[in-house]
Amino acid sequence: MKLSQLCREMREYARTFDPALVSARDAERIRNDASAIKRAAVAVEAQAAARVAETSVWKKSGERSAAHELATTTGTSVAQARDAIETGRRIRDLPATASAFRRGELSMEQASLVADAADADPTAEERLLEASQAGSLGELREACARTKANSCDGEARRRRIHERRQLRSWVDGGGTGHLHLNDNPERVAEIMAGLAPTRDRLFKQARAAGRRESPEAYAADALHQVVYRRRGAAKSTGTTKMLVRVDLEKLLGSASAGDEVCEIAGYGPVAVSAIHDLLETGDPFLAAVVTRGKEIVGVAHLGRRPTAHQRSALEWLYPTCAAEGCNALTFLEVDHREDWAKTHRTVFDLLDRLCRHHHDLKTNDGWALIEGQGKRAFVAPDDTRHPRHTDTPVAA
Repeated sequence: MKLSQLCREMREYARTFDPALVSARDAERIRNDASAIKRAAVAVEAQAAARVAETSVWKKSGERSAAHELATTTGTSVAQARDAIETGRRIRDLPATASAFRRGELSMEQASLVADAADADPTAEERLLEASQAGSLGELREACARTKANSCDGEARRRRIHERRQLRSWVDGGGTGHLHLNDNPERVAEIMAGLAPTRDRLFKQARAAGRRESPEAYAADALHQVVYRRRGAAKSTGTTKMLVRVDLEKLLGSASAGDEVCEIAGYGPVAVSAIHDLLETGDPFLAAVVTRGKEIVGVAHLGRRPTAHQRSALEWLYPTCAAEGCNALTFLEVDHREDWAKTHRTVFDLLDRLCRHHHDLKTNDGWALIEGQGKRAFVAPDDTRHPRHTDTPVAA
């Protein structure tokens, strides 16, 4: 039976499935069967993804890597996609892990942990597979971490982790902001130790006021306080500003529910009270763009670089890369749709902000944003939506 037929039958079963019509015991059996199917499917997906990543097929999408292409296709994060590709590659040399994965005995998380550790120490493969069935995911993670640590040069491992250090921020679908730091354990420990005095002080103040929250909540408050104090003591020269976007009616509290903008550029919607709190701080790193409606009036001048007014307007319109599907919000480059060397003018309506990857695709391979403003599709030269195929006159 072909995989496409299995896919159709599974979709049909899911379409007609009604949990209210089955007993609790049958629901348990269905859940377990569905979980086994999902695990087996994930095993096939990971191996196929690793194969695609080795070819040039994914490059046709214009994405910056095979992991980005897979993330877009499957609706997962880039980190998850990268993990799936790497796991699919590693299990080629780990037959026992590959077999267990295909039988649906391992989840994607378990397979990734075992493959990563067994890749470092193949003699530990069977032991780790047994641990995956006997204990929790947390226990398996600890066993795999211990295996990797014991199988490599500690100093080399420390250097490798340092080279891959990373601090990421994002906002999830529920509007919650996240920070994720990857670094050597000792540096994370130093950061937490540095926060401890402030965290403990906040804890004591809260207890004295009759408030009780989790230690993690006070640690979050401590991080904000420590960073904010240091930022306030720094000089503003060369410091990246924080850009607030808010409609005047929203700011004044006279707007009804609708499409009014009230957000921190690159981090999404926030409450109006958050904007007022930021403005009241007098923070020198804060820039506010207050608008009436969403239209920005075009401004032109003879310099190559946009004016401060135009740059703030661009940051308002493009808090992230203008290419649809790209959430890059750092190192964005101002792009002239018409080559400045030919026109010698900088017109706001003909400016976009692109990340380095999409700017390189435009410069070197002829890709382009389709006509319009704001987030929009970024297409290859042979796409019928490409500006070279349209008769739409360029804005003056």
